[in-house]
Amino acid sequence: MPDGAQPVLDVKGLKTVFLTRGGEVHAVNSVSFDLRQGELLGVVGESGSGKSVTMMSLIGLLPSPPADVRAGAVLFGGEDLLKCSADHLRDVRGADIGFIFQDPMTSLNPVFKVGFQIMEPLRRHMGLGKAQARTRARELLELVGIPDAGRRLDDYPHQFSGGMRQRVMIAIALACDPKVLIADEPTTALDVTIQAQIIELVKELRQKLGMAIVWITHDLGVIAGIADRVMVMYGGQIVEQAPVGELFANPRHPYTRALLGTVPALRGPREAKLNVIEGQPPILTAAPAACAFRDRCAHAFARCSAENPARRPVVAGHDVACFWDPETGAADA
Repeated sequence: MPDGAQPVLDVKGLKTVFLTRGGEVHAVNSVSFDLRQGELLGVVGESGSGKSVTMMSLIGLLPSPPADVRAGAVLFGGEDLLKCSADHLRDVRGADIGFIFQDPMTSLNPVFKVGFQIMEPLRRHMGLGKAQARTRARELLELVGIPDAGRRLDDYPHQFSGGMRQRVMIAIALACDPKVLIADEPTTALDVTIQAQIIELVKELRQKLGMAIVWITHDLGVIAGIADRVMVMYGGQIVEQAPVGELFANPRHPYTRALLGTVPALRGPREAKLNVIEGQPPILTAAPAACAFRDRCAHAFARCSAENPARRPVVAGHDVACFWDPETGAADA
C-alpha cells in the first residue's frame, strides 16, 4: 500500500440491531474504520464477533427485517451508502464493491450456466452486448486460473470442484473492476491445498488490479501472510487495530493475545496442547455498557464491569479498547 493512500471507504459509528422474538440483538456497536486505496485490511475474530454483519451492513446485504441498521455513515465515492435507495445499492454492489461469500457450494445458482452468471453483471452494470460480455467472461475465468475457459463458460456449477467454484465467485466479484473487494471467509469450505491456491490468487490479483480488499477470517495465520492492517472484532466492536507486523509483535488486548495463542506453532514439542479461549462470545441484548470480553478475561478489573473502554492510541496506527496495560499488568490510567 503506498504511503499517504486515501480512504476509499470510510465507516463512522455503524450500529446494526437484529429484531428477534426474544428481543433485540445488538450485533454491530458503533464501529468506525476506513479502508485505504490499494490496502488489504484483515478483519478477525470468532464466529459471532460481528465481522460479516458489519461488512454486509455497509452495502445493504442484510434482510430488513430482521436487520435494522440504526446509525452511522458509510462514505464511498462521495456519498453515504446508508442513505441510498435499494436500487442504487444494487448498482454499487454490482459495479463498485465486489463481495465473495463464504460458501462457493451454495453461492452460485445451480440452474444457470457459469458463463451466464458472470455475464449478468457485465450486461447490467457495464452495458456490454452479449458477445462482448461473453468475451469478458472468458477473460475473467482465465484471470482466476480456470483452464479451457471458453468451454467452461457453458458448464453448470455442479461440474466444477469446490476450489474452481470459488474461483468463479471471484471472477463474478471482479467482473466490473470494483474499487473494493470484500471477501467473507472465502476459503473456509475448502481444503488446505485449495485454500493456499485461492490466497495466492487474491494476492496476485491485488497486485495486478490495485483494488482495496477487506478479508474477513478467523484465521490469524492467513492474515499474517496477506494483510497490511488488522482489525480485531469482539462483541460487535473493534477492540484492536494495527498494522499487521505491529499487531503480531505487540498485541495489547487480552482477546487479541488469546487469538494469537490459538494459532498452532510450527516449532515446539509434539505433545504441546493447543490453547483455547474458554467461554463463548456474548449475545448482546442491549448496547454494551461494559467490556464485552470481561467474563472471559484473566485481566479484568472492577472498572471493566462498569464502563465500556473506548479505543485509545498505543503508537501511530495502533489503537486498543482496553483498560489493562500488558507492560505493567495494571489498569491503564
